Amino acid sequence: MKKILSMVLVSALGGVFTLSAYKIFVEDTPSDLVTTTQTQPVSIPTTKVNNTYDAYVVPNLTHAAENTVNAVVHVKNVTLSSGQMTFQDFFYGRSTPRTQVGTGSGVIINADGYIITNNHVIKNAQELSVTMNNNKTYTAELVGADSKNDIALLKIDAEEVLPFVTFADSDNVKIGDWVLAVGNPFNLTSTVTAGIVSAKSRDLSGASTQSFIQTDAAVNPGNSGGALVNTNGELVGINTAISSQTGSYIGYSFAVPSNIARKVIEDILEYGNVQNGILGIQGGALNSEVAGKIGIEETEGVYIDGVVEGSGADNAGLQKGDIIKEIDHIKVSKFSDLTGHLSAKRPGDIVHLKLLRDGSTERVAVTLAKNDTYNMPLVGRLKNTSKSDLKPFNLKNGVKIIQLDEEYANYWKNNGISEGSIITTINDITVNTIEDVQRILKQRSPYESLRIELINTNGERERFNFR
Repeated sequence: MKKILSMVLVSALGGVFTLSAYKIFVEDTPSDLVTTTQTQPVSIPTTKVNNTYDAYVVPNLTHAAENTVNAVVHVKNVTLSSGQMTFQDFFYGRSTPRTQVGTGSGVIINADGYIITNNHVIKNAQELSVTMNNNKTYTAELVGADSKNDIALLKIDAEEVLPFVTFADSDNVKIGDWVLAVGNPFNLTSTVTAGIVSAKSRDLSGASTQSFIQTDAAVNPGNSGGALVNTNGELVGINTAISSQTGSYIGYSFAVPSNIARKVIEDILEYGNVQNGILGIQGGALNSEVAGKIGIEETEGVYIDGVVEGSGADNAGLQKGDIIKEIDHIKVSKFSDLTGHLSAKRPGDIVHLKLLRDGSTERVAVTLAKNDTYNMPLVGRLKNTSKSDLKPFNLKNGVKIIQLDEEYANYWKNNGISEGSIITTINDITVNTIEDVQRILKQRSPYESLRIELINTNGERERFNFR
């Protein structure tokens, strides 16, 4: 009996030990209910932070695309070409001209059928037609063009009310803004690509004559003349060029800002040509090298090296050595910042400049003048004459040389011609204004010699014949 009780006791104790071991070493211990909240880690910023930013979000571009795609047209340009001269042409005459077809894009800018495109899209056109996004085709009329800004204006007559794109203020475009390029690359109609504004006031010529908006939206041959629009579907530029070694898109494209394009077409409609308001300065953009040469510390802005006599700059008191830092509250870092803004202005418009003069800041209002200067090949820069220019020489007509062409300056000086000399005739045609000079040179045959008659600063008549 005692043995049985002992076995029962041992069994019970074993069970207790086994259960205890299980509770201690095997079974999970129930945890208390814990409510967790997500908190941002505490950190000390290395720079002062005033604003917090949401995560990067791509904007919805469908609205802009829908507003634009029906207002962008396919432009077809039919030209006649005789090709390059060959030896056979000298013996048998020129071959029959061949028809060539070029294509591009255009943007309808009002319901009456006015279309803006690039000048190079319609250059030398014998026939022009445009095809809408709904596949309707219309014959187009060239209203006018401006080769300098590469803008042309077309007109079509349509029975229906046409969709169109409204202009935005391109001065308000910021680097990093989203934009859409809409056009017809490779004859693929109604193509939309997206990108951001990569730079502004971009000059590809090297002569500070251009002021493009640069984007990374894909643009290819056929996109020329198409729309660059903001996220509201408003026109901020006319796609014009790409920078490429292959002729196709490799990263960047360039557009004429809408403010310049709009001004050009308004001038064409109102005046028949483009009205250019000029400041009347000579100079260039600053950088470390230029600043070192002229002995200043400023490396941004436009340095005035000379002021054109009788110009708006001259009348406003601008001086050699002044540095233009702003125009109409827009920062001027390079020369194309200045020329780009002026390209959207007319004679008589007033611009407000912020200048740096002898270390002090000056603010000056300048009334832009009509462009009365012209850079004549071989000779140099000319200007219209006043009575005071002609009186010392007892002349009634002529244009004045104000700056000799750098390449040929020594030739002219060695022949007694300097700044201040008066050109009276070109190719035996009397010259009164620089418009006369431009017209004579434009109408001159490339095989015709160039004959120039001048009065030098000593009052002596000189004649030159160039072949």
